[in-house]
Amino acid sequence: MTDKQSSPDNPPLFEILAQQGGPSCVKLSGDWNIRSLVKSPDLRGKISKNAKLKTLQWDLRSIDVLDSASALILWQAWGGQVPTALQLKPEHQRLFDLWQAQVLPVVEPPASHFSLFFSYTQQLLLGFWGQLLNVVGLLGQLLLDLAYLLVHPREIPRAEISITIYDAGVRALGITALVGFLIGIVLSYLSALQLKTFGAEIYIIDILGLSIIRELGPLLAAILVAGRSGSAMTAQLGIMRVTEELDALSAMGISHSLRLILPKVAALVIVMPLLSAWTSAAALIGGMFSAQNTLDISYQQFFLKIPDVVPLVNVFIGLGKSAVFGLMIALIACHFGFRIKPNTESLGNETTNSVVAAITVVIMVDAVFAILFMGVGMP
Repeated sequence: MTDKQSSPDNPPLFEILAQQGGPSCVKLSGDWNIRSLVKSPDLRGKISKNAKLKTLQWDLRSIDVLDSASALILWQAWGGQVPTALQLKPEHQRLFDLWQAQVLPVVEPPASHFSLFFSYTQQLLLGFWGQLLNVVGLLGQLLLDLAYLLVHPREIPRAEISITIYDAGVRALGITALVGFLIGIVLSYLSALQLKTFGAEIYIIDILGLSIIRELGPLLAAILVAGRSGSAMTAQLGIMRVTEELDALSAMGISHSLRLILPKVAALVIVMPLLSAWTSAAALIGGMFSAQNTLDISYQQFFLKIPDVVPLVNVFIGLGKSAVFGLMIALIACHFGFRIKPNTESLGNETTNSVVAAITVVIMVDAVFAILFMGVGMP
């Protein structure tokens, strides 16, 4: 069987020769290059069809021109291996040796949805566990630094602590007071609408006092500080990483934890209870303002009744959880700050992760406090 193509060049020919007393032989001749194969599109199908017959012999000695593309077509038709009965010119042998030396990539079957979900969940849990261990490591190093400063009080970084107190505390007074005042108005107004239905307007003082002093004041202050100061701390450490200031501190033998982490943690532990009290006071003022306008409850009546309906232990619970909030916000900000790589993309991603993680941890810690002190401080 012979397949000839009319072409001004030497066309590629495909012949199957029957041999007496032996298997048939496939004889290829002519110019086997990509240009000739384009003009003879049926040749590739014939090669693939006959390559499945393992008993055939292949004779390529009559091929005048053989390029790498044609050699690859033959190689793929043979299933990635040279037939045992193959005859070809020595100069053409190197083309098949080239493909035989290369390992073609193996296409893996697509994974199932369950395996993808399991792999993603496993990576998520492993990443969370690794970051948790890093935060615990920072906390342990912080305790070692505190023990060192107790022995060497002259090395306390007073300047760094005072600067962080000013940036995270004093400069946040305006925004925390505004947000607290508006939240107090909203809470008082919504509560008044419900209390009027039952004729229990006077209980708005109980609702505002307990909810603001014990929960909303510390929580609002912590969320604002996490979004404002926590992101700034992470970005500051990231810029120091990008500009190689952290490497310079290490080269000079200056401790990162003593000069960078400890001042931030100490400042937020000091500042957060004060900001919590400030935010709670602003929220109570906003609640009093709304109660006076909607329920006609005077400011004097509000001030006189709050100590009776809000036991003093609620104030201490709010201040205590605020100190814990400050500790967690500073640790998380420093943790993500040291994770930043020396590029701008990592700086933006880790700063965003720092804010999200800090706010999430603040809400989780608040829930833990609510469960632990559920029956404490109730009138």
